Amino acid sequence: MRLRGAVLAALLACGMTTAHAQDADVARLSQQLVALDADAELGGLAAYERLQARQALDVLAQSRSSNRYGALYVAERRVRIAQIAARTQAMQRELDRLDRERSELLVEASRRDAARARAEAERLRIQAQIQAEEAARLREQAAADATAMQDVETALQGVAGAQTAKLEAAREREAALARQEAELVAGGKLPPSTRDARGEVFVLAGDAFGSGQSSLTASAAASVRALGAYLQQAAPGASVRVEGHTDSQGGADANLKLSQRRAAAVRDALVAAGLAPARVQAVGRGHAQPVASNDNAAGRARNRRVEIIVSQN
Repeated sequence: MRLRGAVLAALLACGMTTAHAQDADVARLSQQLVALDADAELGGLAAYERLQARQALDVLAQSRSSNRYGALYVAERRVRIAQIAARTQAMQRELDRLDRERSELLVEASRRDAARARAEAERLRIQAQIQAEEAARLREQAAADATAMQDVETALQGVAGAQTAKLEAAREREAALARQEAELVAGGKLPPSTRDARGEVFVLAGDAFGSGQSSLTASAAASVRALGAYLQQAAPGASVRVEGHTDSQGGADANLKLSQRRAAAVRDALVAAGLAPARVQAVGRGHAQPVASNDNAAGRARNRRVEIIVSQN
């Protein structure tokens, strides 16, 4: 009887010790989660990981001694994962903020460059003033047309046929006004364009570059600036692919490299005009995609081109 009593007492003491240790672990891990919730920078992050950690703590609190070590290991890992996930999300949020600040600084730098360019072009001040006044008139006209187009769209509900044609005409007029405004502001004409299965295709002819060169001429640079201004207004969500092409004269490798450099030059000019770099892709095709015969001068001139392909996503 004495031996049995001693054994029962030992088992009871062991159970109390285990329960005390388990309560201490639960309290310790719970305190870590409380501290994470109280952190001003991390409090609202990693919500899912915190939920998993609390569920693991509930399991630990209710576990028997035989399962305690496994439940404790899982609970500690879940709490640690919640802490790491919260810090990781906080760091990502900070990186996003820094990226936004960098973009704003780049925009501000571009604006300052534009201001210096206007100061250096003082001799064109009077002409620029006339162009600005005309652009303002066109903007007012475009706003009026946009209001009229909205009224047409409202009236078009449930109506087809001729009404749809009127709406398309209003949209074409708005696009035409956007082209005129872009040309006035940039001081250059938009490149000619056509439409095909790829989208709207603007074409810079071979005389946009010097022979064997990849630098835009002054008139071609003005055309690309006008195109950039037009795309920002008329196609803000479109993707742009610049493709360079050459005639078949010269080696294939040299032609491919030249076409790539010319496409990159046009892409850089579009980005400088305000398009987001992520929207513009440059590709060199060399002489692999002619649109005319390379057996005569006229055909070769048509093949020396840069195509700017605008497609809606």
